[in-house]
Amino acid sequence: MEDDYDVNGDLNANLKWQSTGDPQLDKAVHQWLSWDRNQHTRSQLDSLVAVGHLDELRSRLCSRMSFGTAGLRAPMGAGFSRINDLTVIQSTQGLYSYLSSYFADFSSRGLVVGFDTRGQEESGCSSQRLAKLTAAVILSQGIPVHLFSTFVPTPYVCIGQVYLAHTEHLCFRVSAYAVKKLGAAAGVMITASHNQEDNGYKVYWCNGAQIASPHDKEILRCIEEQLEPWSASCWEQELPDHCTLRTDPLTQITSCYDEHASLCFHRDLNRSSSLKFIHSSFHGVGHIFVLQAFQVFGFTPPIPVPEQKTPDPNFSTVRCPNPEEGESVLELSLHLAEKENAQIVLATDPDADRLAVAEKSDGCGWKVFTGNEVGALLGWWMFFNWKENHPDPTDTQSVYMLATTVSSKILQAFARIEGFHFEETLPGFKWMGNRIHELSKTGDRVIFAFEESIGFLCGDMVPEKDGVSSAVVVAEMATYLHSKNLSLNQQLHNIYQTYGYHLSKTSYVICNDPPTIKKIFSHIRNFEGNGSYPKMCGGVPIVHVRDVTTGYDSSQPDLRSVLPVSRSSQMITFTLQNGIVATLRTSGTEPKIKFYTEFCAAPGKSDVSRLNEELQKVTTALVDEFLEPERNNLIRRLV
Repeated sequence: MEDDYDVNGDLNANLKWQSTGDPQLDKAVHQWLSWDRNQHTRSQLDSLVAVGHLDELRSRLCSRMSFGTAGLRAPMGAGFSRINDLTVIQSTQGLYSYLSSYFADFSSRGLVVGFDTRGQEESGCSSQRLAKLTAAVILSQGIPVHLFSTFVPTPYVCIGQVYLAHTEHLCFRVSAYAVKKLGAAAGVMITASHNQEDNGYKVYWCNGAQIASPHDKEILRCIEEQLEPWSASCWEQELPDHCTLRTDPLTQITSCYDEHASLCFHRDLNRSSSLKFIHSSFHGVGHIFVLQAFQVFGFTPPIPVPEQKTPDPNFSTVRCPNPEEGESVLELSLHLAEKENAQIVLATDPDADRLAVAEKSDGCGWKVFTGNEVGALLGWWMFFNWKENHPDPTDTQSVYMLATTVSSKILQAFARIEGFHFEETLPGFKWMGNRIHELSKTGDRVIFAFEESIGFLCGDMVPEKDGVSSAVVVAEMATYLHSKNLSLNQQLHNIYQTYGYHLSKTSYVICNDPPTIKKIFSHIRNFEGNGSYPKMCGGVPIVHVRDVTTGYDSSQPDLRSVLPVSRSSQMITFTLQNGIVATLRTSGTEPKIKFYTEFCAAPGKSDVSRLNEELQKVTTALVDEFLEPERNNLIRRLV
């Protein structure tokens, strides 16, 4: 017998719907239709119920999002596991509840809220709308909100934290007037970077870094306790437009962003530079902010890619708005560079926190640098200028560089020779951001941090990757090298000659079936029998295994991983007898299994072709023998 359910919401109060036959699912459908006030997402759910798509309904309604390496992130659309009006309101209610209990002065400090340019017509969701709803929830409780009036790069929210926070532990270089004028307990950025169908809810703590444990778990707990929208005010998108508790921090934070001038070491050289730069913002927020950064450094403006300069939530000129994909998505930029006789291409991703770099080769074609290669160049550049300005060797004792554990070990090689400190963290800039804050408490300073997925941080102004400042720092580095008759690529090889070649390969396979991913990693953990990891890869003995998911590390005396255990994701690293380090891990934002291999050669070893050949052999075996793409129906990356 089919039951009918009345939905007692403000919208469609007399609406009746047909039972799915699953009591748990019926309860979830009832909750959704009772609470949701967005006609687009209500219509989406109505349609799924009407045609009986039970698996899709369960996927959308019977689970919730959790904080990953990029906050809460999911496709836009109806459902508790998606990004939409209701889940953003629920998330903000939970965030408010946690912040209220944690900060005695939350009522005066308030929340920073920023957004990018993405949107989706079919769900009625845009980043701006979701940001306004975030602000509405907080304002409805009488708490001040610093809501940006227009789209901004993700680091702007971090600056809002670092420059606006006034916690007693904050040791970043901050402007006194900003600390006195404003206060912020936390920040929210509505963005999903390059993920076209997704949106996201990134939460930043008062230290400017993305939240990590225990804050992420406690906020999720509070969200679960605050699922029903508190009042009609939570849905009042226009509330921030007329509420006196709302301020717009755009002008102030933009002026703070000018302090990136501290990263400028050769302004006179920049002013006279003959180099031409192309910039693409990939239909995102970056264009006007990169122009501003170039002005601060004394450069003439970069030449924008006209088809990609204006924000476009449909990313209409690229198959994938991710500059990390390389030459295949930089086609318009490279074509314009050829036309303009420009030597360098700089591409920021849609929320302008990551950067791709390409350079015209001496012969023909273009060299598109990997994230590890740009990391090597920027790491060298930042320490080169640090030494120029700090000739006393003892100053180096307080200098740090950071990288994620799946990134190149080149900074470690720098540190070993130059005498500064190097540390690695779990993947995700939130780990490095929080480590920067911890080090600042003891007077130590991180002058550079990076992750291989083209995320870079020069200096310590914000504890988050920043594509805008990285772009202009790369421009200055290229200009300086050009004055010495060197290209970026030539300098990269000079670095390898000094510190040892660090050759790496990074790619991924796509797997849309979570149980298959679980099966693959379970097989690896029992490769040689129960509880026994692989002993060989591509014919090369494996000497150490580190499994961050389980906390195992064969290289440690107690067999316990030094890096924190991360049971919510899969990551296994193999150290081979020939010095190659290989890692398999699941992406924190996409249905991918990523693989990373690197050959770390000693200084002086320059037989690059042999090193590359050996690295390729191990990389091929890592994928074919451990992931078994054909057997597991994995989709290989299209290059």
